[in-house]
Amino acid sequence: MKKIIKISAVILALVMALGSLCACGNGTSTENPSKTEKLVMATNASFPPYEYVDDSGAFAGIDVEIAGLIAEKLGLTLEIQDVEFGSIIGGVQAGKFDIGMAGMTVTDERLQSVNFSTSYATGIQSIIVPEGSEIKSFDDFFNADGTVKNIKVGVQQDTTGDIYLSDTVDNGGVGSDHVIQYKTGNDAVQALVTGKIDAVVIDNEPAKSYVASNEGLVILDTAYTEENYAICVAKENTDLLESINDALAQLTADGTIDAIIEKYIGA
Repeated sequence: MKKIIKISAVILALVMALGSLCACGNGTSTENPSKTEKLVMATNASFPPYEYVDDSGAFAGIDVEIAGLIAEKLGLTLEIQDVEFGSIIGGVQAGKFDIGMAGMTVTDERLQSVNFSTSYATGIQSIIVPEGSEIKSFDDFFNADGTVKNIKVGVQQDTTGDIYLSDTVDNGGVGSDHVIQYKTGNDAVQALVTGKIDAVVIDNEPAKSYVASNEGLVILDTAYTEENYAICVAKENTDLLESINDALAQLTADGTIDAIIEKYIGA
């Protein structure tokens, strides 16, 4: 009988050990991110120079490099999932991804679903129009009486440009009736090139890339708005958020983040 009890105890211990290994999963633990091997990052890799796929088929960009260094400081291996921008917040909230990093701006609406790290970069929402367009600034979206002209403005769905522009005129937008949503910034730019819309609002650095690769487009001198980029984390994942903020503080203090931004954007 004693032998049976001892053997049962050993089996129970093995089952418990296996169970604890299976419970770790692929993402980070909300209690202790250092217990797992991967930091799963959701992004939308069509947003150069922050995230894109380079000629070799690898992920590259400002966000990719910063995320890689954060994972290294946390003792984890970075795993990148390329998804639609609009699914990032929900995926992080549901625990499918550990972090969301895609040139993402902190907004009151997003803060209802996730938490954000300290900011690591500043972005500018710019307006792209065809050369010779009568639109010279954001003010030219409106008639003299303050009503919106009969225009269509393209945006990447669920991005800051989409959120801000779709809002009411009183809140600084043009209203959703004048906004056309596209899955990627490139889709919006191609619609502009073919004359389907009158302008595109998108972050300034991607705007530069799109204008450089599409003749006949220009970026207006005046910006639509400015914003700060941060990393989104599930609300219950407070330990991971604290670890990310510590890593960002170190990377900022030693000049690493500035060097990465300089590498892709320059002065």
